[in-house]
Amino acid sequence: MTSMLTCIFRNLPASSAWALAQICINNYLNFSIAVQPKSKKTLAKTGVKNIVVVDGVRIPFLQSGTSYSDLMPHDLARAALQGLLNRTSIPRDAVDYIVYGTVIQEVKTSNVAREAALGAGFSDKTPAHTVTMACISSNQAMTTGVGMIAAGQCDAVVAGGVELMSDIPIRHNRKMRKTMLTLNKAKTLGQKLALLSKIRPDYFAPDLPLVTEFSTNETMGHSADRLAAAFSVSRLEQDEYALRSHTLAKKAQEEGWLQDVVAFKVPGKETVTKDNGIRPSSIEQMAKLKPAFVKPYGTVTAANSSFLTDGASAILLMSEEKALAMGFKPKAYLRDFVYVSQDPKDQLLLGPTYATSKLLERTGLTMADIDVFEFHEAFAGQILANMKAMDSDWFAQNYIGKKSKVGAPSLDKFNSWGGSLSLGHPFAATGCRLVITGAHRLKKEGGQYCLVAACAAGGQGHAMIVELYPQ
Repeated sequence: MTSMLTCIFRNLPASSAWALAQICINNYLNFSIAVQPKSKKTLAKTGVKNIVVVDGVRIPFLQSGTSYSDLMPHDLARAALQGLLNRTSIPRDAVDYIVYGTVIQEVKTSNVAREAALGAGFSDKTPAHTVTMACISSNQAMTTGVGMIAAGQCDAVVAGGVELMSDIPIRHNRKMRKTMLTLNKAKTLGQKLALLSKIRPDYFAPDLPLVTEFSTNETMGHSADRLAAAFSVSRLEQDEYALRSHTLAKKAQEEGWLQDVVAFKVPGKETVTKDNGIRPSSIEQMAKLKPAFVKPYGTVTAANSSFLTDGASAILLMSEEKALAMGFKPKAYLRDFVYVSQDPKDQLLLGPTYATSKLLERTGLTMADIDVFEFHEAFAGQILANMKAMDSDWFAQNYIGKKSKVGAPSLDKFNSWGGSLSLGHPFAATGCRLVITGAHRLKKEGGQYCLVAACAAGGQGHAMIVELYPQ
């Protein structure tokens, strides 16, 4: 290449050679700032507002029971919102609406969006509401914001999600609750004593929240084990994929690629600056762990499953027109999205397969058009089973109703900075992490389109196309 350019320069007039040199220098500088994507067709729609991601942040995702254990969910959400305000410098009163997702609700702050917004200093005139859709709750928060902007009701919406697994509500069982409520209505001492005398030892057994499907009474881990078996995903394959996730996350953390993470000074404790669940091990060590759900012959273990996590995320969405008018340089467009649902018994975790197929058909894209994949990793077996399903003509024909498969994502493009298995999975906060990570990867890797996908309890799923904003 160098000799060819030298030859061209020698045979050009001086003025032309200087002009070409300037072009080469400018191109080099542009390339060094950010790898430029190869332009494909745009998904912009005539008459529809372009909606952009201005920026997104998250506080470090921590294993439950660690540094956030004495806090409440709104504390984490407030920290993420304040981090977003600091990162973007958007005036608080310029935000029209706030939507937050959460799964395990703290009864004292059932509308955690509102409490966190007030705590973060947003105007008390800014409405806020909370949504829940299991592991795609912040995805729902974002797409709710997209809809509000597209409808012309808002120009700027903050979406996000929060989960605090260190302190989950534990209720008295139904017998005790019924007795206590009746006791509250008793008028005389005799009535109260009569009710208290009926209390038996089993009334004190707590009603513990479980990660089980209400409709099937099956834990998600048990379902993941059955799914892995159905698609012939071995224990070794799951452990290898989990190790890959942790190894890539460790590298991304050390290289400073996880730009969405903002430091959080935990009240009364240390300042937390990074995720603490990243733990590269070895296949030999992972093989020593016993099955966590289907015993003794299951393949899903603690090492190839996502762990209980505390954390919060926030993302600023705006109409492109408003963002540019305020001087922002957006990171990406949110182009299109779908939600799907299927049988929660046998297809609980196959949402990404159904959603990917539906979204690609809707947008006219193919897997070859996607430069970056960011999928939620609930379990290694779930990810690998979805890949096999996407790469199966038989599954496409018999379950999705398509003539042929969409194809499996290339691992070279897939979750290259780690995923939920390693970074952690605060149920309602993961969606925003996927989107902003996808935007950052597109810029670094020179891609145009990112496909975000996730499964969720209830047999539901989500997929979204994120497009790099022109550099």
